[in-house]
Amino acid sequence: MSSTPLPGQPGFVVPAPQDRPRFERRAVRVLLLDEDDRLLLLKDSDLGLDPVTHWWSTPGGGVDPGEGDVEAAVRELREETGLVVTAADVVGPFLVRGVLHGYSDKVVDQTEVFLAVRVPAFEVDTSGHTEEERLTVADIRWWDLEDLDATDEDVWPRDLPDLLTLSTRPERWADGPVAGEPVEESSLPA
Repeated sequence: MSSTPLPGQPGFVVPAPQDRPRFERRAVRVLLLDEDDRLLLLKDSDLGLDPVTHWWSTPGGGVDPGEGDVEAAVRELREETGLVVTAADVVGPFLVRGVLHGYSDKVVDQTEVFLAVRVPAFEVDTSGHTEEERLTVADIRWWDLEDLDATDEDVWPRDLPDLLTLSTRPERWADGPVAGEPVEESSLPA
């Protein structure tokens, strides 16, 4: 019995966008800032591309059925960083937007809800990572905002400096989160 090679395995061929499975989901993205205004980002990767493609992104992930956005943010921070926070520590949501993510093995049509948490710097614990995260997360680091502005590495969301400003200006979203324009952030066009 033959099987189709998976991303990252020899013989894997990237399907055309229309041939990749397409998923819809709601997700949370957390701007996690320390006392020195450094932002924690994870370096993720698409193992199905040669060379492997990398980008930096905020902690976060899918909202599980029956789970609220803030609950998902609290859970995702614990799983991805080892940080334990409460709902009262979470600020927002301050932005909701649609984003299309094209990867070598799938296309994800995602509604993203942005929240923020400020904490003292801590040592990240990755023991809660999923099997996929253990394979794809290449690095985790605290970024100075100047380094973030100066980097030529891919960072998602691409308008992260603007989102940092928005997250610290609650008067701009006092009546609810701002509706962001739909964007595409992909390792491979969707």
